[in-house]
Amino acid sequence: MVAPLSHLRVLDMSRILAGPWAGQTLADLGAEVIKIERCGSGDDTRSWGPPFIEDTDGNQTNESAYFLSANRGKKSLALDISKPEGQEIVRKLAAKSDILIENYKVGGLARYGLGYEDLKKVNPGLIYCSITGFGQTGPYASRAGYDFLIQAMGGLMSVTGEKDDQPGGGPQKIGVALCDVLTGLYTNIAALSGIMQRERTGEGCHIDMALLDVTAVTMANQALNFLVTGNAPQRMGNAHPNIVPYEAFRASDQYIIVAVGNDGQFARFVEAAGKPELAADERFSTNAGRVDNREVLLPIIRDFIAEKTGGEWIEALEKVGVPCGPINNMEQVFAHPQIQERGLQMEMEHPLAGSVPQVSSPIRITGEELEYQNAPPTLGQHTEDVLTRVLEMDPEEIAALRDSGVVEG
Repeated sequence: MVAPLSHLRVLDMSRILAGPWAGQTLADLGAEVIKIERCGSGDDTRSWGPPFIEDTDGNQTNESAYFLSANRGKKSLALDISKPEGQEIVRKLAAKSDILIENYKVGGLARYGLGYEDLKKVNPGLIYCSITGFGQTGPYASRAGYDFLIQAMGGLMSVTGEKDDQPGGGPQKIGVALCDVLTGLYTNIAALSGIMQRERTGEGCHIDMALLDVTAVTMANQALNFLVTGNAPQRMGNAHPNIVPYEAFRASDQYIIVAVGNDGQFARFVEAAGKPELAADERFSTNAGRVDNREVLLPIIRDFIAEKTGGEWIEALEKVGVPCGPINNMEQVFAHPQIQERGLQMEMEHPLAGSVPQVSSPIRITGEELEYQNAPPTLGQHTEDVLTRVLEMDPEEIAALRDSGVVEG
């Protein structure tokens, strides 16, 4: 297939996860993504381990699994932007790029003459994406924001975890930095919208993305539950505030998920359980009734679920079209026949390890798989390539930049 974004060049000046996730998605779709990294250390997540991959001789490298998760398809240019020569390289690259992604503190790049207003002068069509914890405006704009903090401040931890009066109750973060990931995806939507707008107007724009904004917005039904009622949602463990039964239940040998989404499914669920009278009970015949009477209904369901194995329930409920399934760990996820059929695990050639595992993009276009450009790069792996091919520098110029510590690699 023709990569949809193969005509775009992206300058990725971000690190950690939100910005890199945005850049990786654009790379998966064919864009050339040049990742600017600090000389010596690179992206912070390169050192966020263990685990680290091993080289072909079995020795541990400095390439962390965390970094490998968010930087596929990019070209790494190790550059010191604190030096005037480094700043000039960024300006020249920005002049030849379509999108720039950065997650410095507010005003951080402007100190080097690399803010939006600065780079707009060399490329009026540049789509300049700034990702911060709290945005470019407001009383918290100058504060740093990490995913864990934003999960707390954005309300996510207020609805995640067991009830406070239950064993293990209290606030919990979710197991991945989802605020970062969602912000990266919203950044992609905004950036590509900016590209579409530029096609009509010829002008670029400055996109202001905040982790806190994205987290509050993606609270979705929980946010509207509050706005409609004035009552702040509380932690409910695995239960759902608006649907019953929709949670984890303990079968005789394992926990399973039963996700009843409508009244028809509920009727089939209790029929399969040998309890058809529950669907006829006016307390439980509608979802609204089941929500109001959850404290009566759920103990009944827990009792009959516990009478059979998880496998027996999954088989029985799948036959009648009631969503049900196991709670898989990551080993079970990648061993699952559906995951394997969809090709979500893959290997890519790597200059140190020979090959590294990757989780492929979930994007499918007309049933075809995307063509991935390269594995996550080593620090400065593409410095010479970018300077030679994109900026047309000669070997002597590049050697001088290396000697002065402006670039590495």
